[in-house]
Amino acid sequence: MSLIPDPIAAGLAAGWQVSDGARLSADQTLEADVVIVGSGAGGGVSAEILALSGLKVIIVEEGALKSSRDFKMREAEAYPSLYQESAARKTRDKSITILQGRTVGGSTTVNWTSSFRTPDSTLRYWNQHFGLSDYTPEALAPWFGMMEQRLHISDWPTPPNENNDLLRRGAAALGIPTALIRRNVNGCWNLGYCGMGCPTNAKQSMLVTTIPSALRHGARLLTRVRAERLVIRNDRVTELACVALAEDGLSPNGQRLTLRARHFVLAGGAINTPALLLRSTAPDPHGLLGKRTFLHPTVISAAVFAQRVDGYVGAPQTVYSDHFLHTGRIDGPIGYKLEAPPLHPLLFSTTMAGFGAQHARMMQQFPHVHALLALLRDGFHPEAPGGSVALAHGAPVLDYPFSAALWDGVRRALLSMAEIQFAAGARSVTPVHERAAAYGSWAQARAAINALPLKPLQTRVVSAHVMGGCGMADDDRLGVTSARGRYHGLTNLSVHDGSLFPTAIGANPQLSIYGIVARLASGLAQELGGRPAARPTAA
Repeated sequence: MSLIPDPIAAGLAAGWQVSDGARLSADQTLEADVVIVGSGAGGGVSAEILALSGLKVIIVEEGALKSSRDFKMREAEAYPSLYQESAARKTRDKSITILQGRTVGGSTTVNWTSSFRTPDSTLRYWNQHFGLSDYTPEALAPWFGMMEQRLHISDWPTPPNENNDLLRRGAAALGIPTALIRRNVNGCWNLGYCGMGCPTNAKQSMLVTTIPSALRHGARLLTRVRAERLVIRNDRVTELACVALAEDGLSPNGQRLTLRARHFVLAGGAINTPALLLRSTAPDPHGLLGKRTFLHPTVISAAVFAQRVDGYVGAPQTVYSDHFLHTGRIDGPIGYKLEAPPLHPLLFSTTMAGFGAQHARMMQQFPHVHALLALLRDGFHPEAPGGSVALAHGAPVLDYPFSAALWDGVRRALLSMAEIQFAAGARSVTPVHERAAAYGSWAQARAAINALPLKPLQTRVVSAHVMGGCGMADDDRLGVTSARGRYHGLTNLSVHDGSLFPTAIGANPQLSIYGIVARLASGLAQELGGRPAARPTAA
């Protein structure tokens, strides 16, 4: 296999309009047809479609511009440079760790490539409860298809690594169906280090697809620039006030940028987008802004096998099971999706519970360790309203209380994962919980899990999927954005990211964002007088 050429290096050499805030020495005022805040799944798709339509586009990204030459497959370098808060963003009470990207390409640069369309049951719920009558599988199918073609999303032809195959084998032994995960890759080397940035440019993230395309068509990219506040007069946004950041990407360097446009698109993700709107005192007559923010709360089960698992080698997530996602009524007991995450020493060691000798024993067995994730689908049960984004000294914080309904889902998930791991031949299983131990049999694990006290900070919860906070509904009593992604009460502001989702979706969200935003951005381009754009194609 040959290395795919670095589109970032080539584009910079060709004269792309890219400005690094850390190198600004004076204040700037810039104008465009559209200013887009964020360069991840929503921002990247919007930028390409709007630029292809002939509109003048400025993309604002708080993180730095990195490329394959910077991706060294080293956790100690990747997490501080590519993730929000060095991959240690937490909820207000510190009980949930949230993984989000903070670089050009956003989370698409560091995610694990899993690509699912929005489940039909989720779309039906949105239709019935939020009036999103045009959000049906049939209406969205052409947009999902377009983005699947654009980003090479297809079945992964390579056999799963041992980490994923253990999920398949254990589930099969219990009669539990599994399926294969589609991936957005082209020429993948099957390295398994997707979470640290793809060193071969095979992952079809926004970094190597839509952002380069937008820049080739005249867009301008501002990096290490923080969107601070929207200036609002009457029912319009007149400008975006930004601060340039220093080399560390955190502290302001003293320079300010003023961005003016006909239209503004927020795509900073479902924590940062509500926070920017809150800092801007955007209209919120019904107190919905930042509310109903969802995470897919995720719990973990670790197991030790006799054979080497080497969970860091090979495509990170290729097998899943939705068997436990469907629990009857969608608003009944909370269901969960099962996946097998990649294992790398730093992230694994900081996620595992325990300390001292107990923790050391697990790490000594690292090559033989297998892990399963259960992603809980919240937002449907009446006792699962999600969390809320607020501000602390201008910075976003997420409160995420757990209800009895969520804890019930957690316990069932830990039981399901342990049983599957023992069915696959595990020597021991350790639920990731501060009071759990390594259990040597399914009977022992079942009794122990049923007795575990499920509480914040004792039960280890993580998430890489953040949704909601600017939920869609044409009725402004139910959501802060319309079905077209327009912010209620502001005529020239749209939201194009996962914060649009009225609930969690029950699947890894990147393809849902790609498809939904492609439709919204295409409609916006037409409304702003852009020329009809050809269907985006691969570079």
